[in-house]
Amino acid sequence: MSVSDKTAIVTGAGSKRGIGRATAHTLAAAGWNIAILDLDEGSAKDAAQEIAEQHGVQAVGIGCDVTDEASVESALAALDGSAPPVGALVNNAGITSPTPFLEVSGEEWDRIFAVNVRGAYNITRRVAPGMAERGFGRIVFLSSVSAERGGGVFGGVAYSAAKAAQLGFTRALARELGPNGVTVNAVAPGLIDTDITGGALEGERKQELVAGIPVGRNGRVADVADLITYLCREETGYITGATYDVNGGSHIH
Repeated sequence: MSVSDKTAIVTGAGSKRGIGRATAHTLAAAGWNIAILDLDEGSAKDAAQEIAEQHGVQAVGIGCDVTDEASVESALAALDGSAPPVGALVNNAGITSPTPFLEVSGEEWDRIFAVNVRGAYNITRRVAPGMAERGFGRIVFLSSVSAERGGGVFGGVAYSAAKAAQLGFTRALARELGPNGVTVNAVAPGLIDTDITGGALEGERKQELVAGIPVGRNGRVADVADLITYLCREETGYITGATYDVNGGSHIH
């Protein structure tokens, strides 16, 4: 059994400077075939083409709205016929919101939970049975330091609550799927230089944020992608239900 005969799904990996795309590249370099599911079908296909060319693996990009069960169903149906069985799932698709709690609308609250929590449910619920049946699976959730320290970086209460929900999801699912050879872990990045944080990482604001990070810099997407790829290895079968912090020491607990 080797990862070269399995597919890793990475959701929300269309963005050129995001953690998702970096993770897809790093998984491909480790021999995984890749399926990129993104709301923006064009960027999903672009990422898949780039990965196939650079790493010589099978890569497919599919437009998918993770919040919509029918969209997830059709994306995975397209995948079923065209790629090896799914061995890993990286629940990376997410949206943030800095809105203060006293101003957040019910609609915005629901939208944050729809993408971060319900979206992860929709796709995990669909791929987990196959993993359990085949006796091998690696599921990784992209949570956030906001879930652990209670916001305060970019995310407000809605975001922190949704990312904390992912941690409970991770732990309970790890218990349930462990006997089937499926591990479930979470990664909680701190300040990572991506398109989401890009604008905020300038000038004084950047100096202020970096001043609170013991290693003296903001994180890079590779810092997170390498860890996710490690958690997806066949050899990493005795780590499950864990949350890994990737924050340069800005939050130590």
